[in-house]
Parts: sequence; C-alpha cells; structure tokens
Amino acid sequence: MTEDEKIDTADLREETAEAAPEVAEADRTSALETELAEAKKAILYAHAEAQNVRRRAEKEAADARAYAATSFARDLLSVADNLERGLSAIPSELRADDKFKALVTGLEATGRELEAVFQRHGVKKIVALGEKLDPNFHQAMLEMPSDQEPGTVVQEMQAGYVIKDRLLRPALVAVAKAG
Repeated sequence: MTEDEKIDTADLREETAEAAPEVAEADRTSALETELAEAKKAILYAHAEAQNVRRRAEKEAADARAYAATSFARDLLSVADNLERGLSAIPSELRADDKFKALVTGLEATGRELEAVFQRHGVKKIVALGEKLDPNFHQAMLEMPSDQEPGTVVQEMQAGYVIKDRLLRPALVAVAKAG
C-alpha cells in the first residue's frame, strides 16, 4: 500500500466515524453489552462454585461428626471379639458352678454394655449366616460342601460390622460350595 492509499484509508475512517456517530456508539454499546453478559456469566459461575464449596464443606463436616468414632470403634471390635470368644469358651458345668457364676454374669453384662455402646454410636453387627455372599459386607475365606444353595454363607468365622452406612469390618465367612 502506498502512502497516498494509507492516508486515503485513514481519511475514509475519520469521515465514516464523523458521518455516522450513531454507528460508532452502537458498536460501543454492543461491546459493552457483550462485556456485561460475560461479567454476569462469571458472577453466576462464581456464585455456583461458592455454593458447591459450601455444600461440600457441610457434607464433610457432617461425615466427620458421623464417622468420628470409626477408628476407635474398629479398635474396640477386637475387644468385643475376645470377650465373645472368652464367654463361648466357658464350659456349661463352670457356668453352673457358684464360684464362677458371678464372673460369668459380669462378663455377660460387660458384653451387653459394649453392644449397647456400639448401638448408641451406630455400630451394628452384620447378619451373615444364611445370607447370600455379598462382597460389600462379607469376605469369603473358604468354600464348604453344604446342602445350601451355592454362594450362601454357611459359617461365620468373625463377625462383620458397619458404622452408620459404612463398612467397618467385613464378616469373615465360609460359603456353600457348588456340587
């Protein structure tokens, strides 16, 4: 482009802007409207993001309150298992003996109290025996021949527990074998 053509183009732009100021104003208005629409979108996005963060924080706080006792409850499960094993190991003739009756009664009361504490904090024993194997709650340790339908829990080696709706410990089970 030559110098004369550049000057003519610049003059033409100035003449057009002077001749039609409403066109320049309309362009400016549409640019401002576009900018305003983008700003509104950004504000809506920021508001939605803040609301999502608030909801997530509320859920995390509720979960923290609901499941705060999880590790403590998991530690107490071994105590409950040992108490249950101890009680089941006492022969019936010792249970009837006057010397051991108070001890057995005390151990049974301790077991009931431990179970009540678990219930108060949402810890529940998983019912496994006779149920269909559910890998979400049961851990199959072995298969056994049985007259029950294959995949049915026929023996429980260790009780499983949930806290509220989460698995605390799976039940260790034996399942019926096919054929």
